[in-house]
Amino acid sequence: MKIGVPKEIKSNENRVAMTPAGVMMLTQAGHKVKVESGAGNGSGISDQVYKDAGAIIVPSPDEAWAQELVVKVKEPQPSEFSLFRKDQLLFTYMHLAAEKEVADALIQAETTGIAYETVQGKYGDLPLLTPMSEIAGRMSIQSGVHFLEKTHGGKGVLASGVPGVSPANVVIVGGGIVGTNAAKMAIGLGANVTILDINIQRLRELEDLFQGKIRTLASNKYNLMEKVKKADLVVGAVLIPGAKAPKLVTEEMIQSMEPGSVVVDVAVDQGGSIETVDRVTTHQDPVYVKHGILHYAVANIPGAVSRTATYSLTNMTAPYVLRLANQGFEKTMQSDPNFARGINTYKGKVVHEAVANALGYPYADFLSL
Repeated sequence: MKIGVPKEIKSNENRVAMTPAGVMMLTQAGHKVKVESGAGNGSGISDQVYKDAGAIIVPSPDEAWAQELVVKVKEPQPSEFSLFRKDQLLFTYMHLAAEKEVADALIQAETTGIAYETVQGKYGDLPLLTPMSEIAGRMSIQSGVHFLEKTHGGKGVLASGVPGVSPANVVIVGGGIVGTNAAKMAIGLGANVTILDINIQRLRELEDLFQGKIRTLASNKYNLMEKVKKADLVVGAVLIPGAKAPKLVTEEMIQSMEPGSVVVDVAVDQGGSIETVDRVTTHQDPVYVKHGILHYAVANIPGAVSRTATYSLTNMTAPYVLRLANQGFEKTMQSDPNFARGINTYKGKVVHEAVANALGYPYADFLSL
């Protein structure tokens, strides 16, 4: 199979969808990999290293996109829509529930879009989303405490406190992969950490995992109101696979916080779970202030630690790419329903039910097309 790896063009997106190890794995299996020149620069991977691994370096995005299978990191940008084709497989993060423009372009071109974030594992987990959720969770705390500093616009609170002075109150809404990793970082910094989730069994697991180092609460409006009001840092860590994130933290709750507090909405790429997150920010300009509260709403948080993120992501995605290349699309998807859950668009239809519902499109069963 002919595989293309274009350079990412989303603002401050320095990850790349394929490492030299992935290239070597594919080329040694008889496939041809074309990597756009400079695609790996942001992750510290030179064109020469790719060439040494067996890749063909191409000078333009058009040539990288002109392959049977295109592998990316983030959803395509408008300037790339014209490169979509009917006979093309696109494998990347898509988050179509919050990206109607991208969905429309894929449908119009009849491109087969396979989304990392909806591929399922054997036990219903999300193996291709997990590595970036781990990083985003940890980065949410790293970035959040940075903006709590007075010199960066915050209220001037040290996460750990000092003897005689209380530590920061960190409230994490959602106890999944993002929330768990946010808690690990916040605990490591010495903060006072509370996690809210609607799944009581998950809260039991978190209590056991952290052995008394966190507090857990059932997620409901009353508990959210009480905890958000006293928080120095709130992390939105809610995920519904394929669907838009629910707005759990209301504007009224944000208004109750002390000025200079910080909110980080990791779910912003799925529409956001904090009501006052009404725009997407970038690493270049990551925060805005609303009701006196600093809002961090970067949609590609792991892009800030691109080298770590690239290797973490491709450790998981490369075996899937190899399977697609070796077996072909139809055989792979018909034999693996968990992988097939990653298909979002096919033959001009939306074939993921949660995505269809979020966008208001009719849902079509992939196997019936």
